Amino acid sequence: MRTRTLGRSGVPVTVLGFGAAGIGNLFTPVGDDEAYAAVDAAWDAGIRYFDTAPHYGLGLSERRLGGYLRGRPPGSYTLSTKAGRLLEPADGPGDDLDNGFAVPATHRRVWDFSAAGVRRSIEDSLHRLGLDRIDVVYLHDPDDHAEAAFTQAYPELERLRAEGVVGAIGAGMNQAAMLTRFVRETDIDVVLCAGRYSLLDQSALAALLPAAAARGVRVVVGGVFNSGLLADPKEGATFDYARAAPHLVEKALRFKELAERHGTSLRAAALAFPFGHPAVTGVLVGARSAAEVRDTAAQLAARVPAAFWADARAHGLLPAEPPTPEPKESA
Repeated sequence: MRTRTLGRSGVPVTVLGFGAAGIGNLFTPVGDDEAYAAVDAAWDAGIRYFDTAPHYGLGLSERRLGGYLRGRPPGSYTLSTKAGRLLEPADGPGDDLDNGFAVPATHRRVWDFSAAGVRRSIEDSLHRLGLDRIDVVYLHDPDDHAEAAFTQAYPELERLRAEGVVGAIGAGMNQAAMLTRFVRETDIDVVLCAGRYSLLDQSALAALLPAAAARGVRVVVGGVFNSGLLADPKEGATFDYARAAPHLVEKALRFKELAERHGTSLRAAALAFPFGHPAVTGVLVGARSAAEVRDTAAQLAARVPAAFWADARAHGLLPAEPPTPEPKESA
């Protein structure tokens, strides 16, 4: 699988990354054997970029991913995690389903974008992972904490990068506006933009992607399926973790019909689309089983004909402006 680097950091990532929220029991439980089989399938597919976060299953994702990666040679993979939520012990029974994870509520999340909080978050993550290094750290969802993120958390990440504790630094969010500010006002290496550069939402194209291209900041695109709608469009499917509006379901179904007419699949087109922009380094896709990983890798390798993109624009499914990948760009 092709590998690219994150800006000036030199940190390599494969064009397809494994998102580990699923093995943190996102929405429904995943057993240990199934979780490790999913990561193993990713490794067998050539994936060498793995992303996790303390938020995912109250640390379960980090523990499982670290347990697998400890069996692989140091330097043979790239690992990213996130900072911004500290995990503090919680008293009493209960579960974490209100936050989307089917795990016992053994801890509670505490927002902390202070310098000390960022350093502690990384130390705690290293402990859960059982590893001695994290390659990439993203500030995680600082939407409501902009002042602390820019004046305290980001400078601390810059110090940690200078110290060699981490290799690359960035921010990961479900919006493009604040990520654009990070690109323009800081010296980050990468942004993780979830859901804002997809077949159904190209809002990152207005400012974020041009700014990233101009400053040499790399973009990893998450949420290419918009949390499910572009993987399996139907009534009741989800878009950005909520029930999709009827007009979005209709548009996704039109994309699906057009893809099949051109001998490809909607999933393949959704995975290929971000690579049309030169600022995009790769896509990050969550998986909870070996079968999902193998399907994603196969869809990424599938050919999406140039005629599909031309027809999508001609039918008004895509505006004329977004760049689209050349045939086989997704291979």
